[in-house]
Amino acid sequence: MINSSSVRQQIMKPGKKKLNIKKAIKKPGALRASLGIKKGKKIPAAALKKAAKAPGKLGQRARFAQTLKKMKRRS
Repeated sequence: MINSSSVRQQIMKPGKKKLNIKKAIKKPGALRASLGIKKGKKIPAAALKKAAKAPGKLGQRARFAQTLKKMKRRS
């Protein structure tokens, strides 16, 4: 599992390419749609935590959302 501090260190190293978060998000709103939450509403933390344990794309998207949430808070 990748934590945000190691991601930040990779971003800050000279000679390394920066991570492009916009390119990482291929299908905006897909997590929200799969969880059945209406557009414009926030995804509850409990629902995100439960979805992160799921296998496949749902779990992958939920874990990525958790990572982005941590990065936003630290900046």
